[in-house]
Amino acid sequence: TTFAHLDATTVLSRQISELGIYPAVDPLDSTSRMLDVSIVGQRHYDVARSTQKILQDYKSLQDIIAILGMDELSEEDKLTVARARKVQRFLSQPFFVAEIFTGTPGKFVDLATTISDFDEVLSGNCDDIPEAAFYMVGGLTDVKEKAASLAAATAK
Repeated sequence: TTFAHLDATTVLSRQISELGIYPAVDPLDSTSRMLDVSIVGQRHYDVARSTQKILQDYKSLQDIIAILGMDELSEEDKLTVARARKVQRFLSQPFFVAEIFTGTPGKFVDLATTISDFDEVLSGNCDDIPEAAFYMVGGLTDVKEKAASLAAATAK
């Protein structure tokens, strides 16, 4: 049920939860009236909308991927899928209150860093970083550290 008079709606998704991404908030179905240029500023607005767009493009490609596989996608679509999957995993959050359950230390990332980091991912500056490094981390500094430890583990 959606209530039109609310300022924001947060939609939890079983599909996102099944991917192990928590919180399992669906960024495409969730909305906020606060996501307005006059409130959040142009850069925040642009990065948020670009994030939604790449996730929507990925969602649109999922049927093609399921039927034909990744090999049949254009190079541009493969890049979209790779970046969207990184964004999707980057949306996972290691909560302080969940440390006892996950064994992962909680992280706090300020808004400016979050906006900047997502902009980096969307612009392709993280294309060489493996998708797994984006899961349950704080900012891009943590992503790069995790990528290095993953590379070291596979080199052994």
